[in-house]
Amino acid sequence: MSEEYSHRILLVEDNPADAELTAEAIRFAGLNVGLDVANSVEQALAMLRRQAPYESASRPDLILLDLNLPRRGGREGVREIKEDPQLQTIPVLILSSSRAEPDIRDSYQLHANGYVVKPVDFQEFVDVLERIRRFWFETVKLPPPPNKDWS
Repeated sequence: MSEEYSHRILLVEDNPADAELTAEAIRFAGLNVGLDVANSVEQALAMLRRQAPYESASRPDLILLDLNLPRRGGREGVREIKEDPQLQTIPVLILSSSRAEPDIRDSYQLHANGYVVKPVDFQEFVDVLERIRRFWFETVKLPPPPNKDWS
């Protein structure tokens, strides 16, 4: 993206309709963040590791990760991100429709930084995204990238 943003979010979501809904909610909330979308854990990891064809990918400040993804699911995605010294400091929020206690517990045991149940109502979703933005981009101090190679 050519536009400059103060923060970037990587959304890992396999459902194109849900990805578009999230992008629309971000726009509706007036969040001035860059949004990159990966439709699988494999694509997200390639983007995060700047592997071909994503050599010029920007490092996200926050990852929103769907839990129920095909092939390598969200649990494996969290595990790989948090075990990689170059990526582990990027906050990962699970964004899932599941309210199941095992899903929530497993996510935190894998060191997810938070678990957010996707609201069904669009305005509630906008409100949740606004609270996420305020907390992660205004309240907390995010760590710098582990090396200077990231843009």
